Formats: sequence, C-alpha cells, structure tokens
Amino acid sequence: MRHRVLGGTGIEVSPYCLGTMMFGSVGNADHDDCVRIIHAALDEGINFVDTADMYSAGESETIVGKALKDRRDDVVLATKVHFPMGDGPNRGGNSRRWIIREVEESLRRLGTDWIDLYQVHRPDHTTDLEETLSVLTDLVRQGKIRAFGCSTFPADEIVEAYHVADRRGLQRFRTEQPPYSLLARGVETHVLPVTQRLGMGVLTWSPLGSGFLTGRYRKGRPLDLSSGRPTLHPARFDPSAPRTAAKLEAVEQLVAVAEEVGCTLPELAIAFPLAHPAVTSVIIGPRTMDQLRSTLKGMSVTLDDAALDRIDEIVPPGTDIYPPDGVWTPRSLTTPSLRRRTPADRPAAAPR
Repeated sequence: MRHRVLGGTGIEVSPYCLGTMMFGSVGNADHDDCVRIIHAALDEGINFVDTADMYSAGESETIVGKALKDRRDDVVLATKVHFPMGDGPNRGGNSRRWIIREVEESLRRLGTDWIDLYQVHRPDHTTDLEETLSVLTDLVRQGKIRAFGCSTFPADEIVEAYHVADRRGLQRFRTEQPPYSLLARGVETHVLPVTQRLGMGVLTWSPLGSGFLTGRYRKGRPLDLSSGRPTLHPARFDPSAPRTAAKLEAVEQLVAVAEEVGCTLPELAIAFPLAHPAVTSVIIGPRTMDQLRSTLKGMSVTLDDAALDRIDEIVPPGTDIYPPDGVWTPRSLTTPSLRRRTPADRPAAAPR
C-alpha cells in the first residue's frame, strides 16, 4: 500500500484509515471481534487508525488500546476531543481546562504514552481559538501528542485558526477531517481548496453516504428500516422525503457508473474521495469482518477522467444532495438573536 505524507508532518499514512466509530456499544459490542478486525486491517497494510473519546462513551478508545497493545509503534493513531463526556458543565468543548483533562483520559483508555494526531472534533464558539491552539501547542511540546488537527470545520474557521497561530507563534492545525462522498461534495467549494493552500492533510469521513452508497437502499425497492442506521435516524431514510428520493435517484445512476468501471458501488464510493488531490486518506468504518474484507477488495480501484466526468454529470462538483449527517451548524443559523435586530434597534414604524 503506497503511503502519503500527512499534512507536512513527515508522518506517512495509508490511503485508507480505519475508523472505529462502530466499535463498542453503538455498533459491535464484541471487543474480541473488534480487535480481530483491527488486526486484519493492519495485516492488509493499513497503518492509520482513527477514533474519538465520545465513540461509545470511550469504549471505542479502550478497544483500540487493546488491539494496539503489541503493535503501537507500527500505527499512526488519531483520536478526537470536543463532545460532552458525561453530565454537567465543563465536560466538553475546546477549552484548556477540558482538553488537558480529556487528553489524559484518552491516553489512559488507549494504553499509550502519546497520540500521533489529536483532533478538535467540532468548533466551539465559547472558546477563543487562541486558547485551543495554545493548549494543543503545549501538549505537543510535552510529547503527549505529535500533531493536531480539526474536524468538520468550515473554511473560514480553518483560515482564522491559521492566522491566529501565525500571529501568536503557536503551532497550527495540520489536518482537517470533513465529510466527503459521491452524494456530499460541498467541501470541494471552499474547504478542500483552503486545505490545499495551507498544506494541510485531509482525512475524509462518511464515504458511503450514511449507508446510501452501500447498495442496500435502491429506488423502487422496499427500504429495510429495521436495522442499522435507519433505526438511529429513521427520518433520514423516509422514502417519501424529497431528499431521500434525490439520493436514491443518484444512486441508480452511480450504480451504472460502477458497472462501467467494473467495480461495486461501495468500491466506487471509496475510490472517489481518493481521486481528489487534496485528500490524504479516506476513513472506512466497518462494523464486521465481512464489511472490512468487502471494502478492502476495492483497494485497487482507480477512477479515470471518463468515470469522474460521468460522476460530475450526476452530482455536480461542490453539490450536496443532502446535508451530511453530523455536520456542525454555525450559531448564526441556530441562534435567532444573532440574526434578528432587537426591538430597540428596529426602525420605528412609519406613521399612517
């Protein structure tokens, strides 16, 4: 497996990154089976493993730690921080207080002395970027992390973080982890060009479009809503919803492209992000050994210009057929008071 350098760090990673969100109570609760899956991925040449503190409330990190007990030096290990870990205030976010505490918890669960890539899982507008970059820089200097990055940040915040680091003499985000798939190409507009200009590595997530690019859900066929993701988010799989219909329509056309290329739809889906020059590695997230083996069968698939042109016709560049699941929404959209004048600021009504 040919390796790629991660965001100018000199760290070389495989083009496939093993994502472990489905390891633990949320997905596969059999720790021994998850360890076998991780070992099988490593044996196939994957040297990059991504997890997060919040995956199954820390259980995923514990499983990864078990799997890497005797193989730590051969693996580039990434994890993330931000989402709440328990009840009460100050148990989440991007503050110095929380990151200092939670990195120790991640190190303990992972059974390691260092983390190769420590990522801020989402933006946090209650914390200054300088505060977050400062504590991450300290952790690099302490040797607890080797590099740090961000995940699902909008392009403007990536640029702002770069300039804050430059002005304050702090280390900067080396990577970004955005959602990117055949059905969700929005990051091509700003995020990927920005990461290229700044020399950042990119790990993309959700290449299978939350399951719609597995081939399991097809137009004109009954949708099985009894297991998997539909049980967690049934509204996203509602066959009467226009977005669901749009996804299913695109899938039918993409199946035809896969047949022309000579691969399966999932293989086409995973090959697609790797065709973009900004992308370093694509995160695959198997829950079972069969899913891992099926994914790895497509390692040799590469897409030529004819295939990519055909894809562009179906889903134009920069287009999201649906808003990717789990994407951060800015406060300017979620907080009405930030986009509405107060009564005192509103102009007086004209006399009638």
